[in-house]
Amino acid sequence: MQTFVRVVESGSFSAVAREARSTQSAVSKQVAALERELGAKLLSRTTRSLALTEAGARYFEEARRLVSEIAEAEAELRQGEQQLRGWLRVAASVGYGRLKLLPLIKSFLDVHPNVKIDLRLNDGFVDLVEEGIDLAVRIGELADSSLLARRIGTTQRVLLASRKYLDALPQGVKLPCVPQDLLEHNCLVYSELATQNAWTFTAGPGAAAPEGSQVTIRAEGNFQTNSSEVIRASVLSGMGIGYSPIWLFEDEIASGALQVLLPDWPAPPLPIHLVSPSQRRDSAKVRSFALHLSSLA
Repeated sequence: MQTFVRVVESGSFSAVAREARSTQSAVSKQVAALERELGAKLLSRTTRSLALTEAGARYFEEARRLVSEIAEAEAELRQGEQQLRGWLRVAASVGYGRLKLLPLIKSFLDVHPNVKIDLRLNDGFVDLVEEGIDLAVRIGELADSSLLARRIGTTQRVLLASRKYLDALPQGVKLPCVPQDLLEHNCLVYSELATQNAWTFTAGPGAAAPEGSQVTIRAEGNFQTNSSEVIRASVLSGMGIGYSPIWLFEDEIASGALQVLLPDWPAPPLPIHLVSPSQRRDSAKVRSFALHLSSLA
């Protein structure tokens, strides 16, 4: 029943096979065995797609409820034993996962040695239900209201460039003093940002503008990418100016390898949320891991 529910949620036998570390044939045989047991065809399968039959649609809703109730009962039992065990699938962006999440995962596993974590790093949009993700870290405003969300903090974005880039500026091109000066510079655009090349800044106390006023410019340059790690590498190599979360460059800023630009014009902070599908609301592992991240974030 659990296999059938996950096949419907993910829309794929192969995706469920990857989750279970099994084969597509084995997953298909489980669903076929369930259909024989029930005496009803649940899925209509072709080489390119699968769809619920009328009987399958009725059965799926009850099956999903029962699977959720079983998971809740098991979670309560394990909480009573104070033991968490099994796989927990976690998703995050590449940079955040490497720099911020990995140390927290290690400390969580030290406390819960029977838990196994499958960390999926991707800078693009990930459908949590389709991919079987239990919990994800999302930076920025949330668009999907169907997910359970807990805000655990904010991240500050900074404008920055390497000494190599600044030392090579053509004669007559000055360091940016106001956001509009960026139009004379090569800006490196992170295309997974919701606003893409629309960079917004807020006037601080030292800015030559009314405090709190905002300016948005359309950053232009000769390079863009959907990878936060590639943005990091391109900024460090001196290709141009980046507009990124500060945690992506903390060590380089502290060492002086990178210079923060327009300090009197900070970018609006981005919220950080933990999100999970509603089906995972009763998972003891999800609750414990979310609490661990919330207390240390």
